[in-house]
Amino acid sequence: MSLDSLKSAVPDYAKDLKLNLGSVIGNSGLPAQQLWGTVLATAIASRSPIVLRELEPEAKANLTPEAYSAAKSAAAVMAMNNVFYRTRHLLSDHEYGTLRAGLRMNVIGNPGVDKVDFELWSFAVSAINGCGMCLDSHEQVLRKAGVDRETIQEAFKIAAVVEAVGVTLDAEAVLADQ
Repeated sequence: MSLDSLKSAVPDYAKDLKLNLGSVIGNSGLPAQQLWGTVLATAIASRSPIVLRELEPEAKANLTPEAYSAAKSAAAVMAMNNVFYRTRHLLSDHEYGTLRAGLRMNVIGNPGVDKVDFELWSFAVSAINGCGMCLDSHEQVLRKAGVDRETIQEAFKIAAVVEAVGVTLDAEAVLADQ
């Protein structure tokens, strides 16, 4: 169970994904906690059992228990927030934006890890879930904290590749069952 076994599972027609997976994870310039928290949060957000099964053990081995829990928390809270805020944004009736959300999201204020790391993981999950409002919000917080665009782009590159690998391997699993 590892990055290498995940790469070996990628079919030949998706060789670019295999190469990108090795590049965005194996050669990332992110510090270990940011990298593996992003990997874990996006693996969860990808909804791919194969991707999560393969990447979770390596993420867990590279994260403190607090960071491991916080990355899972980022995936969980953003699963809710991305639906809520994307829907609010997409509705043509902008009055919904004036209503109180009334949803608990305490973990955002106290994630148990450096706020920048949690924001980066939340941003990456939002990239997979396609919530423009959340992307903008987390990107602004990251930029105000001094995070450069290259670091932020690294997070959404990881999100893009993890999601694509999940889609590809899940499709292959379905096709193999026919």
